[in-house]
Parts: sequence; C-alpha cells; structure tokens
Amino acid sequence: MSTTYDVINPANESIAATIEHFDLGATDNAIAKAAKAFESWRTISPGDRGKLLRRFADVVAAHKEELALLEITNSGHARGNALWEVDNVVNTLTYYSAAPERLFGRQIPVPGGIDVTFKEPLGVVGIIVPWNFPMPIAVWGFAAALAAGNTVVLKPAEYTPLTAIRLGELALEAGIPEGVFNVLPGKGSIVGNRFVTHPLVRKIVFTGSTSVGKSIMAGCADQVKRVTLELGGKSSNIIFADSDLDKAAASAPGAVFDNAGQDCCARSRILVQKSVFDSFMEKFEVGVKKFRVEDPNLATCDMGPLISKKQFDAVQTFLDEPIAFTGSAPSGSGYWMPPTVLMPKNAQARSWREEVFGPVVSVLTFEDEAEAIAMANDSEYGLSGSIWTRDIGRALRVSRGVETGNLSVNSNSSVRFWTPFGGFKQSGLGRELGPDALDSFTEVKNVFISND
Repeated sequence: MSTTYDVINPANESIAATIEHFDLGATDNAIAKAAKAFESWRTISPGDRGKLLRRFADVVAAHKEELALLEITNSGHARGNALWEVDNVVNTLTYYSAAPERLFGRQIPVPGGIDVTFKEPLGVVGIIVPWNFPMPIAVWGFAAALAAGNTVVLKPAEYTPLTAIRLGELALEAGIPEGVFNVLPGKGSIVGNRFVTHPLVRKIVFTGSTSVGKSIMAGCADQVKRVTLELGGKSSNIIFADSDLDKAAASAPGAVFDNAGQDCCARSRILVQKSVFDSFMEKFEVGVKKFRVEDPNLATCDMGPLISKKQFDAVQTFLDEPIAFTGSAPSGSGYWMPPTVLMPKNAQARSWREEVFGPVVSVLTFEDEAEAIAMANDSEYGLSGSIWTRDIGRALRVSRGVETGNLSVNSNSSVRFWTPFGGFKQSGLGRELGPDALDSFTEVKNVFISND
C-alpha cells in the first residue's frame, strides 16, 4: 500500500509538497518496466541515443528557472547554487550525449583470425541519490548510464524528491522512451533496498553515508552486483606559509560553508602552517563574518538553512569544542545556523575526525610539509581537498602524498563534469563523471573470429 510524505521547506518549515511514496509492489513494477524498456533502448542506434540525450538537455535548459525554484524551496539552496545545479544537469547530459558514438572497443592481434571487443550495457541500473545535491548527483549517475545503453530506476532522497520527479517528466517530454528513466520516490528501506535485492537490477550507484554504503556493498555481494559508491568525506584545506594568504582565506569560507556544509567535499579541516596561523585566522575571520546566510531566494545569499531539524540537532552536538568565531544567521522558523569555526585541542577531537555535514570547520596547525601530509592522511576518508602554495614542486609532492581522490591546488574546486570524481579509502569505490564513468556502466565482451 502506498503512503504519502510531506516535503518540508527547510527555510521556513512549511509543507512544500505532499508526495506519494512507492511501495514494494510499485517498485517491482517499475523495475520490470525498466527491464522491458532495456530490450529496445540498447538497440537504438548510437547517434539516435545521443540525439535524445541532447534533446533531454535542451528541455532541462528551457525549464531552468522552474527547476532552480523547486530546489530552493525543497532543499534551501542559495539561488546561485540552484541555477548552477540546473546548468550542471544540462552540461552533464550534453557531455554524455557524445558517448554512445564513442563507446569504442578494440581490435587485438591474435593468430588464426581477428579478435575484437565490445562494450555492452549492463541492464537496469539503480541510482540512490542523497538530499544534499539532488540534481547534480542524480545526473552524474543517470547520464552516463543512459548513454551506455542502460535503463535507470532512480530513488531520490525522502527529503528532496521534487526536482528528480520533474526531471523524470521532462525526460518523457524530450522523447526518452517510457520505462527508460524512472523516478521512484520512497523510503530507502523499501525502494533502495529493493534495488539491492532485485535480480533484474544489475548495478547500484549510491551516494550517501559510509555506513549505509557499506551495507549496500554487502547486499550487492549476494548477487555479485556491480556497485559505485560515493561516501563520506573529511577533506583538508592545507595552507602553506608561502601561499597567497589573502586568496586562501577569502575562499576558505565557501570551501566549507557552501550548501551549509552539507557537502561530502567540504574542506572541514583547515591545516595552517604555524608561522602564518595568526595572519591567516585574522583574514579568515573577515571572510566568515562577510559570508551571507539569508533567504535562499535572494541573489546575494551565500548559504541557506540546514536540510532538517534532525540534521540541525546532529550538527549542534559538535559545538562542545572551543569556538574561535562565528558568522551570523537568521532567527525564527527554519533550520538556520551560523558558520562556525572551531579550535579543537588536538587531532583526536570529534570535529576533526568525524564528518559534521554542517557549517562547522576545525583549524589546526602544522610545522612542515611532512606533517601536513601525515595530518591530512590521518583519516578513514579520502574524497577531496585543497593545497595552497606558490611552490610548484611542493604542490606536486603534496598532491601525490595526500590520499584523496580529488585535489585542487590554489583552488577549492572539486567537480567538473568532464573529469573523474570519486574517493579513496572509505570515501568510496569507482569513479563518476569524465571519460572513466562509462567503464562502470558497461561490460567488456571479447569476440574471436576464426579465419577458417
């Protein structure tokens, strides 16, 4: 039996929409529909499949303002972020629309004939999306999956289903055949778990917490089901004494407080070389106090509210450590919290080791390059991070030394749709985006043809 769920606007706690959740029967029906659609979708010519994905991108672009407003209302995202997120959907679809005609196999020299390889689609792909970046993280999975000839069942997070539902409607409007791209709002324990256990779902793409990712990985083992995981992070922002301190300090607030810190790539550990600590903190405080936390509909907004009361309460538990300074935030209804800078006593502090997923950053000092690398690597996570230095040799040494999947030098940029994204250690498994993602949505088939 289906149930309904009230979607809450986190900026004012009003009901934004009431959504019908899929139950087990509806989930099974959607998976069967996707499996049936796979039979024809995989045979569509590469050029025509690419054309449909480009049309999908065009339709999304034509609804940019509508989708952005939905995300502002549903997720509390700042207007600038929400507009960027729609663009990211358009750009990612456009990028992968070129993939169907470039899924190249190889011809391998062999005696007695020829040997060729093909990249074959897997079948139905189940994508489980978190609430922090509903549109981008969804498209990072479904664009490459569809381009490679798979069909998709996608479960948005319970908190944030609105843009995913609309994207499903726009896919049909663009001419994507019925059953190829299916959006299934519902509980993780029902819909998400069924993706893992259903034999017709051949791969899972999951973004979320490391603990849930581990359980999904264990569940997939029963059917030797393919899995891509993008999990937690505790990324370091490493500030060397020779860096452009003004630029490093000015960009550090956005690197951690963007999306209210609800970002796996948030640079929530700042490592500052001891000799410039005081100077950096003085400049950093100016940036934190200028960071605008306000109505996310405003073009001037830098940061909106946290997603829920549950998340707000969880973040508050980290505030028992010394506070260096804070920014400001609105009062009244909504899950508002000011940007907060902590000075933990040592690297064993909870705020230094655990993923906060809120607007909280911890700062510690280091003596030299070796200690900076050791401190950055002293974590079970390895998703992202930044290095600030004018010394190109140091930039290369530290980049190679830090155990993380995505690094930026003199920048805090983690994601580009045309470069690979994913984590080391317990931050994940596999890569999304860029040319590498397609490999995880295909199987290599080898064919030998005899001369005889």
